[in-house]
Amino acid sequence: MTRKPIKTKSATRPRGRPRPEDVGAIESKYLEVALKEFLQYGYGDAAMARIAQAAGGSKTTLYSRYPSKEDLFRAIIFDQIARASPEAALRSGAAPLGLQQGLKSFANHMLEHSLQADQIAVNKLMYSESYRFPELGVASAEKTNRGILRISAFIRESASRDRVPCANPDAVAKAFIFMIRGWYIHHLLTDTTVTDKERKQWVDQAVNTLVLSREDW
Repeated sequence: MTRKPIKTKSATRPRGRPRPEDVGAIESKYLEVALKEFLQYGYGDAAMARIAQAAGGSKTTLYSRYPSKEDLFRAIIFDQIARASPEAALRSGAAPLGLQQGLKSFANHMLEHSLQADQIAVNKLMYSESYRFPELGVASAEKTNRGILRISAFIRESASRDRVPCANPDAVAKAFIFMIRGWYIHHLLTDTTVTDKERKQWVDQAVNTLVLSREDW
């Protein structure tokens, strides 16, 4: 009597929708490859087909996630923001920082992140090609607006917690974000090296000056 062979379960995963962790890995790969493509060829000459090939995928898969080069570039920008974890800079553990300390922490955290080599390269790309591709300016403005909304909410929380009224937190948040951005762009365009000590000293002076007028906010 011959025995029937015992069937074993295949180690391969059945076809179907990919697991969330697989989706995350695929998207991370695309963003990593796309960033290298943009930095090597510039925004105008970057090619979606080349990105798909380098990532080991297909153009169909790439376009299903990012319908255009603009969408892909924006995804890179906001992935970098997420990696910076700006919200964490406004808190100490579970508790929010005080107004002055929180603004200094946020400014130092975001400037330190923005002064990293890959961030500088992306920002230079945006500024150098935005006159040809307005969508880069739109992405930059959206990035700025997210910072303004985040700081405006923090100022509102601080006003309520400290019982110090703030008539226009959005205007104060804009002044704060544009102050930081102006300092960063100056050093970016002049290609000057800034030490941690110099950055922290400037942040202290700038935030102290801004908070001095808090009663007029």
